[in-house]
Amino acid sequence: MKLRQLYEFMVSYGIKNDPRGEKEVKEHLNQQKQKYEKLSEKEKKYFDTEKLRNPYNDTRILFGDPDTEVKSVLVGIDMEMPEILLAYLLNLQGKKIDLVISHHPEGAGYKDFYEVMQMQADILNKFGLPINIAEGILEPRMKEVQRKLMPINHTRAVDVASVLGIPFMCCHTPADNCVTTYLQKLFDKKKPKFLGDVMDILLDLPEYDYAAKVGSGPHILIGNKDRKAGKIFVDMTGGTEGSTEVFEKLAVAGISTIVAMHLSEEHYKNAQKYYINVIIAGHIASDTLGLNLMLDAVEEKFGKLQVTAVSGFRRFKHNRS
Repeated sequence: MKLRQLYEFMVSYGIKNDPRGEKEVKEHLNQQKQKYEKLSEKEKKYFDTEKLRNPYNDTRILFGDPDTEVKSVLVGIDMEMPEILLAYLLNLQGKKIDLVISHHPEGAGYKDFYEVMQMQADILNKFGLPINIAEGILEPRMKEVQRKLMPINHTRAVDVASVLGIPFMCCHTPADNCVTTYLQKLFDKKKPKFLGDVMDILLDLPEYDYAAKVGSGPHILIGNKDRKAGKIFVDMTGGTEGSTEVFEKLAVAGISTIVAMHLSEEHYKNAQKYYINVIIAGHIASDTLGLNLMLDAVEEKFGKLQVTAVSGFRRFKHNRS
């Protein structure tokens, strides 16, 4: 397959698994097109036209000819300068690496990734929050993340890939959509009664089983294994953590348990304040599951892909027939 085909498929599969639903995503893309058409020619010069067909700012081809043939990839959670150098060294040793794939965004996929957070409002709305409240509590948090991104030297790894001639891409929210939708459907189907049952379901998956063996497995952060799970909300997509105000609103909306990748101290205190159970499934393990589900779909579509796993990633295949 070509690099362009891989990239376009990952975006389309991310849309297919988007918790908002495909209709909502298409409406978002139409809004982007309308905004673009209203821009002056000078403003259009600085507009990222990928936004017209790709709703995920954190997923981009960062460097390389889109017509590059891709048969072998180096995949990891954080692919920065050391991993780009590794790809170069592997090529020197005769192990052909056609493409480096990072889960976490780099370069053009990093500078505006806060915009992806907009999707959180629509997801919260699906779980019972009025859209005006969801958007209202999210907006200040998005601006906070934007401010934190402003001084970042986001092109470092991409610059190295360019100098060394290593094709490079990142796939963030599409993979996070995969793990979010997969786990939400799993919990909705199995209806675990207690938090201990939720933990058992997670540990039955190879990514979480492996993570537990190396000391970074699922953990009940708030609650205990004998507490009733109630209504479960899998909160694993939308760029990064949202507003700390969300927990009060979720409690009112009837959410009893949140299954998340990670939780900051401030978010933890607010969740505790409103008696919401929190299970931390694990950041790297959850990212790994999302990437594995994405790669499963890629191989089903295009055939076998030679995957070299680094930077926290482990390749496990899932039979979802």
